[in-house]
Amino acid sequence: MSPFTGSTPRTARWQHLRLSIDRGVATLTLARPAKLNALTFGAYADLRDLLAELSRERSVRALVLDGEGRGFCSGGDVDEIIGATLSLDTAQLLDFNRMTGQVVRALRECPFPVVAALHGVAAGAGAVLALAADFRIADPTTRFAFLFTRVGLSGGDMGAAYLLPRVVGLGHATRLLMLGEPVHAPEAERIGLLSELTEEGRAGERAAELARRLADGPALALAQTKALLTSELDMPLAASIELDAATQALLMNGEDYAEFHAAFTEKRPPKWRGC
Repeated sequence: MSPFTGSTPRTARWQHLRLSIDRGVATLTLARPAKLNALTFGAYADLRDLLAELSRERSVRALVLDGEGRGFCSGGDVDEIIGATLSLDTAQLLDFNRMTGQVVRALRECPFPVVAALHGVAAGAGAVLALAADFRIADPTTRFAFLFTRVGLSGGDMGAAYLLPRVVGLGHATRLLMLGEPVHAPEAERIGLLSELTEEGRAGERAAELARRLADGPALALAQTKALLTSELDMPLAASIELDAATQALLMNGEDYAEFHAAFTEKRPPKWRGC
């Protein structure tokens, strides 16, 4: 994401989300608790645009994605999304589905790690938002459900058919996307869908701790690691090794690499600058 901006100023207030930033850690909260944070057209657009703004600013070094109230996100609002899309024509439907996919791309391509803090339901689009994060921290109340076939649509929505097999394997992904059955936290941990399973009520706390650790680390090295993990999913080995070599040469010319050597020599912790 290019850091260069035009004449449009930073958005001061987001209607469908809540954002706070503390020393490089952004917390993005889905804030519609009465509807289990069900997504609307506006919420999708805000997620797309907010992630783009944060990526350009380069002041954010880690992001926590969470949901207010009893659950993380119940997916698209039945009335405001499913009901509304029945009256859209093909071009409008394509625009909508492209927008939802742009949110997932933004989560995968933003130059900082994303930590999803999960509790309660993560269903439909909510499950895919969690899937697109770099880390998924969940408490025992969490349950995933990739519900798309349950509403008569393909299970491969918003990049789920691309991402899920790469996280849990083709067999588990086939079962989850075709049947749409709920996956509770213990099974999600067993099949590799979770990064960490916490005690009940502690997912937000642990996600914040991890985000702080990431934000205090070498930001450029982490950003490039994330970029390589995404880019190399479909590359042959030779191309991956060449990309790794070019990336390491770039980072070896950076200040953080020299800072590590200085800190090691002086027997002190490194002071990472992210460059």
